[in-house]
Amino acid sequence: MHSDTSKGTPQPIAYWQRRLAQLLCLLCVAAYLSSCDHPSTDSATETTMHAPIIETEQGRAEGYWAKSQQTIRAFKGLPFARPPVGHLRWRPPEPAQPWAGVRDATQPGAACWQAYSDDAFVWTRGEFPRSEDCLYLNVWAQDTAEPKRPVMVWFHGGAHTGGFGHVDLFDGTALAELGVVVVTINYRLGPWGFLAHPALAAESEHNAAGNYGLMDKLAALHWVQSNIAKFGGDPENVTIFGQSAGSSSVCALLTSPLSSGLFHKVIGQSAACFNNFSYDANGQERGRELINRLLPETESPTADDLRRLDNQDILGAVGASGWALSSRIVVDGYVLPEPPVQTFREGRQLHLPTVLGSTANEGFMLFPVNNALSANAFDDWLAQRYPGRSDALKAAYAEALTRSPGAAQHAIFTDEFMALSMRSWAGFNDAAEMPTYLYFMTHVPPAYPIYLDDQPEISLPGGPRSAGAYHSGDLAFVFNNIGQPSVAWTSADATLANLMSRYWTNFAKTGDPNDSDLPDWPRYTRTDQTTLELNVPPVILEGARREKLDLLEEDE
Repeated sequence: MHSDTSKGTPQPIAYWQRRLAQLLCLLCVAAYLSSCDHPSTDSATETTMHAPIIETEQGRAEGYWAKSQQTIRAFKGLPFARPPVGHLRWRPPEPAQPWAGVRDATQPGAACWQAYSDDAFVWTRGEFPRSEDCLYLNVWAQDTAEPKRPVMVWFHGGAHTGGFGHVDLFDGTALAELGVVVVTINYRLGPWGFLAHPALAAESEHNAAGNYGLMDKLAALHWVQSNIAKFGGDPENVTIFGQSAGSSSVCALLTSPLSSGLFHKVIGQSAACFNNFSYDANGQERGRELINRLLPETESPTADDLRRLDNQDILGAVGASGWALSSRIVVDGYVLPEPPVQTFREGRQLHLPTVLGSTANEGFMLFPVNNALSANAFDDWLAQRYPGRSDALKAAYAEALTRSPGAAQHAIFTDEFMALSMRSWAGFNDAAEMPTYLYFMTHVPPAYPIYLDDQPEISLPGGPRSAGAYHSGDLAFVFNNIGQPSVAWTSADATLANLMSRYWTNFAKTGDPNDSDLPDWPRYTRTDQTTLELNVPPVILEGARREKLDLLEEDE
């Protein structure tokens, strides 16, 4: 007997069985496709059709997919401390407050307050959103169920007066693809981050002022300890790395009693922290001078008086007073109980595996050249600064001297400040019997501004690579973000970027930058001074610029 569907006759049981089977099959297919679109994650994370969601201690946040394949999750603008505004200006950072609902984590927070810049070289920043409410961080992590991935926390450079952690150059996607969780942060800058003044010390329970920017970094590391497991990161395997001012912060934090347990490996690029602090170690004399310019009629300004100051007025006084010409980091007796170099010399710094290094042309446009320096004045300077070594140094720097006495002085100062300080740092670490790896980058990258979205043309007399291996020229290689902007990148650049990003992430994973597919990078020792020259191909040196640095080190 056949049913007559055209007349609404009931369907036989077999028909409904077939339809039910079809429906179950479709549900299974849909479930399978859903699992393919959204790989499983740890229990603390969720994904939707549109964006990944994370559960932090402060609340839920919705980020975005940094890769179209939905393999790398990115979360930007996550607060790691309360906004340091109003009564919290010039105070240690306080923990971030919780929020309700789901926070938009697709855009970074504002940069910390600083001067705009239109410099002609690579440190150009242009104009950008800036605010005292700036203590935010950004995270890149694989979307995977694999827990406890190594964590790399980045401290940007900028002389402790400029910069921010959400520059495109510091995008962590490529590093995250190599199996680490990447965190970049903002921290207070200039006088907002490092002003020391008697009124601020008087209200501190530690009688300390300054180093607020260092305390911001410590607050970010505490946030990492509490939250990074939610992103698949391992809070017991954290590497801090930084360049220039970020590197000097890494160096200083190794000597702070507040750092214990917050990180486990360090990478320092192009700056140490070995200022001898022979003048105004706690910074309060310079701080008093700065505030006197802002409050000339106030004999004994209070902390509340300081907190009422206008940001633009503060910025103007910095330039007029020369406050930023000396060290921003100070010996405050709390974050830094003594000059860091003293701690290193006595071997009391944190003993951790370390990667360190510098580039071959650090001083280019970073340090001024005294073009008016005469040959006689240069000789007098050498004799006073390096007694008994004038002739040897003139011979060692003969090439620079053929250009001018000012060029030779500039070369000597650059090597002393950069290459020698990084070698000294490596020596201190080797003395503590910690794994240490020293590099010296000679590969010449193209020069371009690293902060602007619309990159202006760089007009160097000898072309885009005539700046040599300049200060900051290593950044695109470490993050493997070459190709943006569209300057003249080459296959050699790509090769070195792949090498360096793998060395850096290997080190974060194990404390050793090597693996079976990379050229061997031997450990540094004070005896053989083994150094990896970062070029294509890499070369092992028995000390970069060893003769010059040995002469300069005789004062150590």
